[in-house]
Order: sequence, then structure tokens, then C-alpha cells
Amino acid sequence: MLTLGSGVSFYAHGASQPVAQEKPAEEEANKWDVSNPPGTWRNISINTDSTTWSFVDVSPNGKTIIFDMLGDIYTLPIKGGVARALTAGIAWNFQPSFSPDGSKIAFISDRGGKDNIWIMNADGSEPQQVSKETEHLIHNPAWSPDGQWIAARKGFVSRRSIAAGEIWMYHVDGGSGLQLVERPNGEDAQKSMGEPAYSPDGRYLYYSQDATSGRVWRYNKDSTGQIFVIKRLDLEKNQSLTLTGGPGGAIRPVPSPDGRSLAFVKRLPNLSSAIFIKDLASGNEKLVFDKLERDLQESAGSHGNIPAFDWTPDGKHLVFWSAGKIHKLNVSNRKLITLNNRVTVSKKVRETLRYPVDVAPDEFRVKMLRWGQVTPGERGAIFQALGHLYRKIGDAEPRRLTQQTEDFEFWPRLSRDGKKLVYTTWNDQSLGRVRVVSSRGGRGKVIVDQPGHYVEPSFSPDGKWVVYRKITGGYLLSPLSSAEPGIYMVPARGGKPIKITDRGVQPQFSADGKRIYFSDSVDRDQALVSVDLAGLDRRVHAKGKKITNFSVSPDGRWLAFTEHFNAYIAPLTATAKPMVLGRSNTSVPVKQVSKRAGDFLAWSADSKALYWTNGATLYSRQVKDAFQFMNGTDSELPEPVATGLDLSFRHPADKPDSLIALVGAKVITMRDADQAQHAIDNGVVLVENNRISAVGKQGEVQIPANAKVLDTRGKTIIPGLIDTHAHGGMGTNEITPQQNWMQYSNLAFGVTTIHDPSNDTTEIFAHAELQKAGQILGPRTYSTGTILYGALSPAHSSEVESLEQAEFHVRRLKEAGAIAVKSYNQLGRDSRQQIIAAAAAMDIMVVPEGGMKFQHNLTHVVDGHTSVEHALPLVDVYDDVKQLWSQTATGYSPTFGVCYGGIMGENYWYDRSDVWRNPRLMRYSPKQFVEPRSMRRVRAPDAHYNHFNVAKTAKALNTLGVPVLIGAHGQREGLAAHWEMWMMHQGGFSPWEAIRGATFDAAKHLGMDKDLGSIEVGKLADLVVIDGDPTENLRRSEYVSYTMINGRLYDVSSMNEIHTGSRQRQAFYFEQPGGNLVPTATAEAIMNKASKHHWVH
Repeated sequence: MLTLGSGVSFYAHGASQPVAQEKPAEEEANKWDVSNPPGTWRNISINTDSTTWSFVDVSPNGKTIIFDMLGDIYTLPIKGGVARALTAGIAWNFQPSFSPDGSKIAFISDRGGKDNIWIMNADGSEPQQVSKETEHLIHNPAWSPDGQWIAARKGFVSRRSIAAGEIWMYHVDGGSGLQLVERPNGEDAQKSMGEPAYSPDGRYLYYSQDATSGRVWRYNKDSTGQIFVIKRLDLEKNQSLTLTGGPGGAIRPVPSPDGRSLAFVKRLPNLSSAIFIKDLASGNEKLVFDKLERDLQESAGSHGNIPAFDWTPDGKHLVFWSAGKIHKLNVSNRKLITLNNRVTVSKKVRETLRYPVDVAPDEFRVKMLRWGQVTPGERGAIFQALGHLYRKIGDAEPRRLTQQTEDFEFWPRLSRDGKKLVYTTWNDQSLGRVRVVSSRGGRGKVIVDQPGHYVEPSFSPDGKWVVYRKITGGYLLSPLSSAEPGIYMVPARGGKPIKITDRGVQPQFSADGKRIYFSDSVDRDQALVSVDLAGLDRRVHAKGKKITNFSVSPDGRWLAFTEHFNAYIAPLTATAKPMVLGRSNTSVPVKQVSKRAGDFLAWSADSKALYWTNGATLYSRQVKDAFQFMNGTDSELPEPVATGLDLSFRHPADKPDSLIALVGAKVITMRDADQAQHAIDNGVVLVENNRISAVGKQGEVQIPANAKVLDTRGKTIIPGLIDTHAHGGMGTNEITPQQNWMQYSNLAFGVTTIHDPSNDTTEIFAHAELQKAGQILGPRTYSTGTILYGALSPAHSSEVESLEQAEFHVRRLKEAGAIAVKSYNQLGRDSRQQIIAAAAAMDIMVVPEGGMKFQHNLTHVVDGHTSVEHALPLVDVYDDVKQLWSQTATGYSPTFGVCYGGIMGENYWYDRSDVWRNPRLMRYSPKQFVEPRSMRRVRAPDAHYNHFNVAKTAKALNTLGVPVLIGAHGQREGLAAHWEMWMMHQGGFSPWEAIRGATFDAAKHLGMDKDLGSIEVGKLADLVVIDGDPTENLRRSEYVSYTMINGRLYDVSSMNEIHTGSRQRQAFYFEQPGGNLVPTATAEAIMNKASKHHWVH
């Protein structure tokens, strides 16, 4: 039992021995059933004669067509008519293919949890699973001519969730499959390969392959050049050759029944796709149809670049889907017949997850606590919160350790005797220092006086030295004093720092004080490394592929590490070679000690206990409770720690004490915006403290004599903009800037609320709490924290193979401050449903990554996800999808600025305007980040910018009731929120509808409509005052004069507060001499961070 002062305690439960493996019958009983998930489900009706992205195949007798729609397989007479369903239910079934004799149908289904090959009889009976992949997804099944084998694309994710493809074949009676074509570039490959098809004689296998250079998949590829090629594998000789490609690429090979011709698809310069037929003898190619739906060569296309199509058995016709219909084309005279296809079906959909968010309580619970430690003797806890250091003794409220207000304080670490604390500070103007203070509090002493950027300080065993890391600035922090980053040591009383090494993070002294341990990358693994005090004699002690950080016990006998968000302990000893560690390690005992996530590892001074935190909770584990040999008994060890000490405390939320009237503007209230367009000419908005107390026409609203008055004649007032898919830095190595230029720029463009669905968990929630407390200025900040990633990226991969694992991840993020979690390309539908179930149990929303996977996007809607994030990868959707989606409450945030499938929307504005000359943007954004992206720009016709198509589809969905929301994606700070609205307008939204998507709809989507989204009495005073009328000319929306957030009014020309308070903006670093420097290490760190959180597309 850990006791902190007067009777406050928590039990430090420990790790148990591995649980005995369940019996197969028990495993089967506990297996997740995709077809019968929990939750409230209801039936909806679909009645349509158009379908979306349907894969088509023709029966060997030529009488029947099979196709897929909304996750089910249908048959249709070859002449058209009424479709008949072969599958039904919640499981998703698609990509059907007749066997050579027509008796069976192969298809892809997630009914087993992941996308795998299944077969069924031609009447839909007796479905059987063929492939049983659990770590890779299977798509595009194709029968061998003898009917014994099915070739398919097998997707492999690496550190990125965009799957590289290989071609595999599976026997109809089962087996693990045989590799036919290996992906180039090995485990790190990201390029697609797929769409296999056998030649009629079975000798050859045709397939498509991304032929662009390099191993990394990239956005904004040029479809006027070559992206994909079609290759042919000789199955007898194991030789591949490229058959066709060139400008427009080549995809979806379909051999003719006689084997003499190959139908395939190319992209045309007008951006439509076309069917060509290649004579395999002569090599000649001819165009036969030029109005196919645009293919997915520029997208990921992991489910196929274009829907499958087929020849009729006589080789005279091609049957294919395009523009919502199934067509039959005579390849000789090019006569086209469009088939009638009526589908009437009932589908089940889950209730959409959406929960109310308390936007502005009078006080809030501070729960993003970092670097929690316990003083020797367990008399108190030390931690950092709200930008400063705190100490908690007994059951008393935490108290600050220092009283200064000029600097933020970070990275505290106790000395071994517990009497001193070393930490770092940050001030935007004077930069950072390293300081030492009594653990009881006080003024402290600067021990590194040179301005710089300092993190991770730690005492030597005798307390006479401090080791720390110096980093570079130039992103959110000043680039000044960024020279010579690395690991240093300095006398604890102060003195001249001594550089130890250029590389490494998280430095600490060895038990004898003669070496410095640190973490570094070794052969792409995270490794524990040490050097002597001269920086020499480098040794690698341990490493692990999935480990994210190490911490050596003070006595040097134990090594703690984190893997998959949990804390582990292993014995540490000298070895000739590095120990390879991981949670499944068998070479040495590795014990899991945390059950509720472990971060910020810290040892007790006597090495007997390990501490860690998640959110506001400090956890502890006695080492003796983790290892059987230390107990001297055979008694069962305690379970991993699930309970801890709550260090949270209440803090007042910031709000002004003011009364102000905004008088004379046109007020776009957005009141009842889902039913009417309400505006007030010559209006008055009266704001008392942080809420709206009156709204109406001038002369009808009584303005108190003591109210400040802002003349807004000739202007328009709209609700504050809500960016539902924002990104951007909130800290640098856990250092929160006092003025984040990105957030100032957001406010200057009227963005008053952001929801970031991918950011560093601790950095963004630390920022959010500082903003709520009024200690920093920025939009209201909400987030998912770090994504629940389905790829193999340490510190981001979130394994979800059970409901328990889903609950673990959802809980750890909610405890840190998340209002939603981001399910990011989790491979299996079972995993995605488990996340939904866990979130529903904890009243938290789920915003999934769209991921360029159309079929998965539809399951997002069906399974009750709060939204679909990012654009659907298709040019258009048809009545089947429109009817489905419009009967749910799932929102749509297409992020027009980064919509894939063509050149992204962000680049359009660089093409069409001189962004680097925008005075407001350049006032609040460093030119070194704006100019390189905006000055030397790509130019292209409008049709090559895909946001036009995406916005048109979004408008069609919105007309039917689907909320369409702005999501600027952090592409251009603040200004991109207006680009989002303008791109909506380009797709057919009226100016008023576009503004609604950025205000009313966005607030309702995030569960904040009780307080935000409209200008009504009682709601929070988040307002934007615009020069001109954006409902008449939407391009006026960027001309913001004033932004009011939470009742505080800011003049955006300076971002100084006026009338409601006295906050004055200080100069940004890039406004000072030398402030436009970007150190090399910073440039690399920016790209790594952007890649890690998927900010740059």
C-alpha cells in the first residue's frame, strides 16, 4: 500500500503470471460476431435503380449477372430486371465472382471479422470461408480455370496503414495460401498491386501494379503520366513482363474467353476512365468505351482501382458498371445497352454515437498531469499541470511549488534523497533554462543560464550533477539559441555545461554515476544505450521493435519500458550483446505492471517501486509483487495495476467580467438552421460575461448604460467557426508555448473551436486545459489524442482484437481528456465494432479515418460511427448510398483541402491566389512555413482538382440531411477554414449552407449545440465580425475584423483584447531578428511529427 501523507492511499496491485490459455471451445464462444454486434440497431429500407461502385461478373452460361451493392451480393438477369439478394444481414459482402462451372460464387466478406475470401453456392446457400487471414486483408478474388484455386490481392501494412499488395492464391478447400507475386521493397513497401485475373488456359496471371518510383505511396500523383501498369506472370516459368501502361496507366486486366484479347482500363486526359482492348498477338490497343467512372489510380485503390467487369461467354460483349448503372457493350460496333436494375432491400444500421459535451463549466477538472513522482518515504507526489509544478501532500489540494508567473515549468525530476527537484522552464521571449528548487517549494536556482530549449533533466546518484537534453526551436518555439543540440551534464550548483553526445533522448545516470544511459534508434529499434561521461565507449544494452521508452532503476538492476501503452519491468544485467526485449519476450522474465496504460515512468529512490501516470491518475507497482523469486513463495502474484491515486483538482474556467453590445451589423444567427435561414439586419448582440444575453434589432434590444458598445455597421456577425478536423502542433517535446502562432492565426480568421482527430495526447490536452483556464489564448480545443492506429507503428499502433482491448484504448484516451477517439484504418471490422461498443459504454464518440476505402466507409456509416473523416474516394455516389447514409445521423467531414483522387484542394488556392501575400496570414504565420508551399506552385485545370467532385457529392448528401462539416486539416492556419467553405460553395452549397456547415452543423455534430453554433440568448459568446456580407459573397468570409471567444473580444489586426479585458499579444519569434531560422534538426522533427500524426497529405 502506497501512503501519501495523512491517510491518502491506493493499493498498488501487481502483475500476475500469464493466464492459462482458454480452451478452443471457450475461444469460439467469446469470438466477436460481426453479424450480431451489441447496440441499438434498426431496419431501414432501400429502393433504388442505381448502385455505387458495383463489381460485376457474368455466369458461364451467359444468363446471369452478379453484382454487389451496400455490402450484399445480388443476381440480375442478363437482360436486366429485378435483382435478387444472395446475402443479407450486417456482415459486409462484396466483389463476387462466378466459378468456371457457375456452381459457386467467390466473394469477399468480413463475417469472420476481417475481409477474407468466402465461397457459396450460386443460390447463396452454404457459405464457407476460404482464406483465414487475421493480419492482412484479402480483396479481388479471381478463380483459376480449373476451379480449384482463387487468386487475390493480399494487403500488407507496415509502419503506415496504406497496404502494399501481393498476389496470392488459395485452394478452395483451405490452407494458408501460396505467394505468387511478392511486393517490391520488402516489409516497408506501400505500393499497391492487385486485380489478378487468370488466362483461360491457366498458364498466365494478369495483374496491375503501381509503377511509380520509390517505395512510399504518395498523394497528388499525376494521372496524365503513368501510375499503374498491367503485368503478366507466366506461372510455368515464374517470369513477369509488363504488357501495357504509359500515359493514363493501365489497370483491371480482363482476358477474353478465347485468351486472344485483354480488356483493361486507362485514364484519359479528360480524367474519365476508358475501356481498351489489347490484341495480345499484335499488341494493338483500341478504345471501346470512354465514359467510365474515374478510377482510383491516384488514390490508394487497395480494394481495386476500378470495379471488376466481365466478358460474355461468347466474347462479343463486355458487362460493366459505371455512373450508377450496369451496362452491356458490343465490342464490335460499340452499341451500349444500359440494363434496368431494381433493388429493394432492408438494411440494419446502428444508432449513431453522439454525446453532449459540457463546453464551458464554471470550473473544470484538471487531469492532464505529467511527470508524476513520489517523494522518498511516500510523503507526497510531485507533478506538472497547467504549465507549472505542483505538490500534493496527503488529502490536501495540490499546491504550486513555485510562485513565479513569467515562465512555464516542465520536466520535473526528484533527486535521490528527495530534497531537490530539477526542472526546465520556458518563456517565449527569454527562452528556456534549467533550474533546481527544493522539493518543498521556493524560488529555486538557475543552473543552466544560457537561453535555450531544455528537456529531460535528471540528477546524478549523489545529487552533484544534472544531465539534460538540449533541443532546437524554430517551429512553435523560437529558433534562437538552437546550436549544438544533444545531451549535456552540468554541476547541480550551476556552472559550464559539458556536452556528452549528439544523439539520444531521456538521459539518466547509471547507478555508479560513471555512465549516461539514454534511448536511441538502433537498426530501427528503440534501444537503451550508454556512454561514459566523456561521451565515449558506446554500449547497447537492450532494444525492442515496439518499445517506446526505457527507464533504468536507480540501482541499475531493473529496466522498465513501455510497449503498446503499458508499462513492463525486466531484470537488467551486463551482457555481451543487447537484450532483445518485448512483452512476449521469453529470454528473460518480462512482467506487465500496468493495466490502465503507463506513461512518464519514474522509479522510487530505493528502486523498489515503479510509478507512472495516465491522465490524472498516479499508479505504483512494487517490484517484489511482479517477480515470483522476490517473494520466496509460490503464492499467486497480484494482477497488473488497475487503480491509482487521483491527483486531479478543480480550477476556475476563464471568463470575462464585462458587458458589451455589438451594434449595427447584420446578424446571421443560425437559429434553427436546420429549418430556416434567420438573419437580423441592423442587429444588436448583447454579451454579458461569456454568454449572449440579448439578440435582436437595434431599438428592440435595451442596451444597459454601463455596457461598452462596438459599432459594427456595414459588417456581418456570424457564430464562431468550428473546425471539426483540425491539426497542428500544440507543443514541442512536451513544451507548451505561451503564444502558439497557429492558434492565434486560427482566431484571427474567426476559428473559435477546433477538434483535432490526431495529435500528441499529452501535448494537446495540456494545451486545452491551459486555454480553458485562460493562461494561453487559442480556440476552444478538443481532440481524440493519439489515433487508434491499425498499422505497425510503435507508440501509435493500437491492437484491438477483443472488446477488452478496445475498452483499454478508449478508457486511456477518455481519462486524458478525449471527447472522441479516432479509429484509424483498423484492419478488421470486428476491431472497429469493438471500438464502437467500448465507446458507447463510456459515452464517447468515434470519428474514423476514411482511408480511401469506400467499402469500409459504408460500414462506418452502418456501424454507427459519429462521422466519416476525409473524402469518399469516388467521384460520385448514387441512390443506394444516398438512401443509406441519409437514414443515419453519421456526419461527413470531407476535408476538401486534402481530398484524394486528384490534386488536393489546398493546392488549388496556391494555384489561384498569392497566399504568401495574404496580410492576415503572414502577420500570424512564419514566412518560412508559408512561402515554400505557396510560391512555386503547380498549375492545372479545375477538373484536375478533386475537391470539385467531392464537394458536389457532399452537397447531394447534405440535401438529403447528411451533415457536411468543415475540416481544414491544419493545411493553412485559419485561412484554410475559409477555403473549406469556399470549396463547399464550388460544389453547389449556397453561402449560407457553407456557413451552416462551419457553425450550426459542426456544433451539433460534436455534441456542443447547447452552447455553440448559433447566436441565441444563453449561448456562449463565440462570434465573428466580418467586413461585408459573406451570405452575398462568400469570399468576404476571410475579412474578419473582430473575433470574440468566450465573451472576450479581440481586434484581429493585432490580436489584442479590447473592451472586455487587457490581454496584449507579445511579439512572435518570427517578428524578431533571426526568427526565420529553421534548424536542420527542427525541420526533421517537424516532418517526423507531421508524418506521425498524418497532418501532411
